[in-house]
Amino acid sequence: MRLITILHRRLPTLIEFIIAIVLVSCVQVHLTPKTIPESQIIVSTSAEPSTFNPQLMQEGSGILTFLYEGLIRENGEGEIQPALAESWQISQDSKQIIFNLRKNLKWSDGVPLNADDVVFTYKDVYTNTAIPSYAKDFLQIGQNRRFPTVKKLDNWRVEFTLPQPFAPFIRTTKLEILPAHILRSSITNKDSAGRPLFLSTWGTDTPPNQIITNGPYQLETYVPGERMIFRKNPYYWRKDDLGNPQPYIERIVQNTVSSDDTALIQFRSGGLDFFQVKSHYFSLLKREKKKGNFTIYNGGAQTGTTAIMFNLNKGTRNGQPLIDPIKSRWFNMVEFRQAVAYSINRPRLLNTIFGGLGALQNSPIAQQSPYYLSPQAGLPVYDYNPQKAKELLITAGFLYNNQGQLFDASGNRVRFTLTANASNKVLQNMAPLIQEDLSQIGIQVDVNTIAVGLVVDKLMNRLDWDCQIMDGFPMTIEPNETINFWSPEGNWHFFNRQPQAGQTPITNQEVADWEQKIADLYIEGAGELAESKRQEIYGEIQQLSQEYLPFIYLVNSLSMVAVRNSIQGVKHSALSGTFWNIYEFNLTDR
Repeated sequence: MRLITILHRRLPTLIEFIIAIVLVSCVQVHLTPKTIPESQIIVSTSAEPSTFNPQLMQEGSGILTFLYEGLIRENGEGEIQPALAESWQISQDSKQIIFNLRKNLKWSDGVPLNADDVVFTYKDVYTNTAIPSYAKDFLQIGQNRRFPTVKKLDNWRVEFTLPQPFAPFIRTTKLEILPAHILRSSITNKDSAGRPLFLSTWGTDTPPNQIITNGPYQLETYVPGERMIFRKNPYYWRKDDLGNPQPYIERIVQNTVSSDDTALIQFRSGGLDFFQVKSHYFSLLKREKKKGNFTIYNGGAQTGTTAIMFNLNKGTRNGQPLIDPIKSRWFNMVEFRQAVAYSINRPRLLNTIFGGLGALQNSPIAQQSPYYLSPQAGLPVYDYNPQKAKELLITAGFLYNNQGQLFDASGNRVRFTLTANASNKVLQNMAPLIQEDLSQIGIQVDVNTIAVGLVVDKLMNRLDWDCQIMDGFPMTIEPNETINFWSPEGNWHFFNRQPQAGQTPITNQEVADWEQKIADLYIEGAGELAESKRQEIYGEIQQLSQEYLPFIYLVNSLSMVAVRNSIQGVKHSALSGTFWNIYEFNLTDR
């Protein structure tokens, strides 16, 4: 699961969603860029990759922005732009798309990049049923979930044929293109269990010079628990208007920093060049801008919000239920989830945790999206109302004792564990307030803060959690980019996740009618080309999401980032993150 938001050159990833990796922003300054020998910038992350294989990353996927590009890209406004493909043509029936690659593209080892790499990536990796690729969710089309076919027309042209019109397809091709000359043998060769060697290729013990890339940088050094260093890719294709090769900055040093507080200390002491400004740091940093020679920039409303979710998986693994059956019955009652939503004092969270710098969130779709449904247009909301919460619980058969403690109809005390990422200060501060709110309606909540790696493991592999609070739940401009959260087979369908390729099977798992309905509507919306009809479909999705509450949305903060004044060319936006145009970054003497 690529969580945390944030580097939106690619589709939303889990780690993009559990933690917040450093984002940055800056105003555009018109300077004549120049390469400075051994120039470097220093960033930080609290999540290291568990692998350097782009399709298998569950953590640390933000580094892919430095390393890879797709056929197209998105700029800071969320607009589609050419990348490895310089142009494309769409047939009249919208089912054939021909991409024209740039000439003279090369991989970081100097080997030509051509149509063979595109066909290999989509045919042998993305749509390979033996590979648990995150990209697979975004390429399945229609109710039959068929993949597009891809073929090489010549060295520079690739044709995709879709089983039916698919509105998001062009935007989907921002997915990373992978090197066929390096990885093809790992697909065809199998291990003793018959699995492709691809599944164990490019682990974190791989020498960095063997990680072949096509983006602005290549991996130079990896010291586990300390840092990664990225060096300018000498074969990167971009040049500026004057013909100067890009990127301008030679090295990026990404330090591993255990917590937000530690990153703040390092930024204030000059050890970091970028720092994501959470609202509770804003007042302090605002006072220190001149002294610290940095500027704080506001990129607008985040496209990743805070939310909580309950584990609705009723399945068993190796004969044991994933969730205590007693708790599972509570979690799967819509009245229970609605009561929890009414009981959380979200205005208090906004004012206490975020200092008022944000807004209450009620939808799985970003407010910047043309498909967003506002409360005024009919989106259900759960304003703070603990009395309403209690009434719902009583109606659902729950009981209160003389001390105001909540019990189910069988006499079981209502108590569960709320898990939070220990390295995320926002979540650490929110969890106790939610715990206090739920105590007011008689529910006992045990807060368990754990390392982000264990959070990912629980969500992706073990599936043995009660309730999870998240920061950076991805909301996108194109709704289909979160279908992996909503499709029952999706890799990030966390609230009722099915095992993926190679994982231990689950038995007795159930998919609720509303759950399948939302998935079906996502499929229908992606296949509809008329914008008015798409808006209607995604409006219904948002209404269903808010009625059944697989995710209870909390607060959406502002995207604020502090950047050293010596770094120019940054065009941070909440939509695309900070490093989407890393190749334009430049250093000055300021």
